[in-house]
Amino acid sequence: MVEVEPLLHADPYLQFHAPYWMRELHILAYKQFLDSYQSVTLQAMADAFGVSPDFIDHHASQFIAAGRLTAKIDKFGGTVLTNRPDLKNAQYRDMIQKGDMLLNRIQKLARVVDL
Repeated sequence: MVEVEPLLHADPYLQFHAPYWMRELHILAYKQFLDSYQSVTLQAMADAFGVSPDFIDHHASQFIAAGRLTAKIDKFGGTVLTNRPDLKNAQYRDMIQKGDMLLNRIQKLARVVDL
C-alpha cells in the first residue's frame, strides 16, 4: 500500500479516487488480519502494519463505528476484540423483524375492520 499510494496521487484520473481506494484497502487488510484472532493487542496490530497504535486505534474505531469492521476496541486493555456474527443470530434477527412487520400489518387491518 505504501508503494501504491504515491502512484494513485500522481495519476490525474485516479487522484480523486485515491482516498477511497486507500480506505477500502485498509478495511480489507484489517479484516484479513482480525480473522485470524479473537483478540489482538493494538501494539501487535500496529507492529504488523508498521504504524503507531494510535493510528490503528483511530482508523479502526472509524471503521467499527461505520459498521465496516465487526470488532470492539478495549482502550483500557489496549486490545481489539473480534465479534463474528454467526448465521443463527442473523436468522433470529431476520425472523424477529419479519414478525414485527406482520404484527404491524395485522394491527392496521384490525383498525380498518373496526371502522
